[in-house]
Amino acid sequence: MKSTPIFRQSLKWGAVASLAIAVIGGGIGYIVDGTVGLGSALIGTALALVFLSITAGSILFANRFFGSDLYVPIFFGVVLGGWIVKFVLFLVMALLLKDQPWINPVVLFLSIITGVLVTLVIDVVIVSRSRMLYASDVTLPGDNNRSN
Repeated sequence: MKSTPIFRQSLKWGAVASLAIAVIGGGIGYIVDGTVGLGSALIGTALALVFLSITAGSILFANRFFGSDLYVPIFFGVVLGGWIVKFVLFLVMALLLKDQPWINPVVLFLSIITGVLVTLVIDVVIVSRSRMLYASDVTLPGDNNRSN
């Protein structure tokens, strides 16, 4: 599948960005609220990385079935399942972390939002720089010598 390198690159750069956010956000969180702020920033960054990984990982997993007659339903089932897992995980984490004395909610929120925005920017940059065709594996009439 031609999109597999794009999603692998997204995972790699997302992990690198998450590490940078953890260091910077953890430092700011520590300055703002000591170890509570540090812990909140690290938890928020970890959540953003997990959410990114679930999406890209589910697409990479579903791409293994490319060429199968059931590829399309398997692909959409796996990706939709990943989104449902993310939604349930988000709700569970929000309920578990709500009103905890060892969490700074502002630092947690800002680190999650920063992680999500940075990974969205990374995804946009990676996809925009990729040389993937809009319609791949298409042979037009008269294109007998076309190489992919």
